[in-house]
Amino acid sequence: MKILQWRQTLLPVVWLVPISVMLWFHVQDMSRQQRALEMLQVQKERKEMVKSACSEDEILQISSFSLKHLIVDDDHGLLYCYVPMAKLMHYTKYFFVGDPFNRLISAFQNKFGQPKELIYAKYGKHILQHYNNESNLPQTAVEAFESGKRVSFNNFIQFLLDPKTMQPFDPHWRQIQQLCHPCQIQYDFIGFQETLDEDAEQLLSILKLTKDFKFPHAYKNMTSSDSVLQWFSQVPLKDRRKLFMLYEKDFKLFGYRRPDELLDG
Repeated sequence: MKILQWRQTLLPVVWLVPISVMLWFHVQDMSRQQRALEMLQVQKERKEMVKSACSEDEILQISSFSLKHLIVDDDHGLLYCYVPMAKLMHYTKYFFVGDPFNRLISAFQNKFGQPKELIYAKYGKHILQHYNNESNLPQTAVEAFESGKRVSFNNFIQFLLDPKTMQPFDPHWRQIQQLCHPCQIQYDFIGFQETLDEDAEQLLSILKLTKDFKFPHAYKNMTSSDSVLQWFSQVPLKDRRKLFMLYEKDFKLFGYRRPDELLDG
């Protein structure tokens, strides 16, 4: 009798467990679907924002030379921000963008924050001579660093603002509008560095490549507002304003706010 009572008591619980599991999976599936719809809407808004910021004069045919830096994956039909124009029509086209001023800080840190011989030979010596009044510079980047002759962030900005500096810029600090041509190429996906992890996950899901590829995780210590202020504090106000004009199109294309705290004194 006790065994029968135990079985009668246990039976509803046994049935309840799989029902709970099914409900949990259903909720999770609905959540994923909702998230996917939200991300699709985000992509739609980003592409519409780019389109609205492009003038008719900018929507022109672009030369193959200007596409030389684009990376194409023939195996998966991907074009990452030099390919024949036919592939531009049929391949999935995407790129990732970041706040223009943050990009400049990252580019400076990466290229001038440590001794790099190629960068020193190509840019470092010139910048130090023309914007820091240095003479008799060491032959190597290591020797220059050891002697304290290093390119400052302000030196770097002066180099960018100099009308004599050849354009287009080096790809590491070139304007995205000149690097990826979003006004001429209709991209399928636009990712932001600020939401890199979720954007990358969505892109791989759309392409059905989640098992084949893994994007590196975004850095947790991305440049903060206070850090940006600190970096640009060594740059005169008039030069900050000139710099904004130089990259203003990127701010507008991708909806990055105007950094009033840097430009309004």
